[in-house]
Amino acid sequence: MLYGITAATAALLLTATLAALLRSLSLRLGPADGTGLPDRRAKPRAPAPTRPRPVPLLGGVAVAGATALVGWAGNWTGAAPLGADAGRLLAAGIAVALLGLAADLLPVPPVVCGAGVAVAAALTVPFDDLGLPAGALAVAWIVLVTQAFRSLDHADGVMGTVGVITAFALSGCAAAQLMDGLAALLSVLAAALTGFLMQGWPPARIAPGRCGSLFAGFLLAAAVVRVHAEGPAGPGLGAAFALTAVAGADAVLVLVSRRRAGWPLLRPAPDHLVHRLRRAGLTRQGVLVVTGLAAFAAASVGLCIDLGWLGAGAAWWVVGAVAAVAVAGALRPGTRPRRAHPHAIPAPGGPVPRSLGRPGRPRPEAPGAVKVH
Repeated sequence: MLYGITAATAALLLTATLAALLRSLSLRLGPADGTGLPDRRAKPRAPAPTRPRPVPLLGGVAVAGATALVGWAGNWTGAAPLGADAGRLLAAGIAVALLGLAADLLPVPPVVCGAGVAVAAALTVPFDDLGLPAGALAVAWIVLVTQAFRSLDHADGVMGTVGVITAFALSGCAAAQLMDGLAALLSVLAAALTGFLMQGWPPARIAPGRCGSLFAGFLLAAAVVRVHAEGPAGPGLGAAFALTAVAGADAVLVLVSRRRAGWPLLRPAPDHLVHRLRRAGLTRQGVLVVTGLAAFAAASVGLCIDLGWLGAGAAWWVVGAVAAVAVAGALRPGTRPRRAHPHAIPAPGGPVPRSLGRPGRPRPEAPGAVKVH
């Protein structure tokens, strides 16, 4: 108990400190003038030719680094041994985080990130317990959930808020299954994401980027599979769906909305759940409160199923909520992305508008990507 409190406190403070240092380093190395380390820039509120506020993308390095450092410190000292399964899961998560960091710094195609996550998932899925067909489905499910968490990083604080709640609930599920090492690792991850939110709460001063979102999504998805691999299929599937319902609902909403509108599935557009809540009149903080309450409600259902307090049928309430979100997306597609204002500062790698008095040739590629809020 004492180690758990100490580890959580250390992970929280270490992540917050590292995030602040990485933000300062990133701004010093050049994101403020469009060069150097990657950054996410907020969309200008007015068509004035002013430069948006830079938001560096290196917050995921703090989350992954603090989780790995505290987790391996507990395993090395013997205070909280991770065990073979949790240790393998953490090692694969670090590999996924490094792949995400490369995607933040370089133009890595999305298919490469997906393939890397699939390989990491195949190395962690317990095929001995699930069998080959179910194990292959588990690998595909981990890839989808990881990408869904990656998709949540389109607005300040959303991925971190959902990740904290999911990690805490999943830690309780692992503890109920007597998987102490995995429960400790998930508690450390939850504390690290909480520390990140000290810098990532809107208006965010640093964003998790692909490094943080892929790392958190992969650890959570793979842990869900590991926790429920040896249990009955019905309750396991119901709890797994409930624990990741918010990320799944956002992914289904985007898929249905873009398919109906005929938009490319991988092209950024303001049709996520958060965008719709903002258009409904909620503030950025209000959106996080609503999203957090939804994640808490769904994760509580999954935890109660694992603890035996609810039957597997309780997951149908969560399924109904996700279906309602998908139907709402089908009836009301998202807003089509607007063209950039001719006087707006161009993104790195994009064309320079002719209204700025220069030829409309593409600018040289700069490391990283520009995110659209």
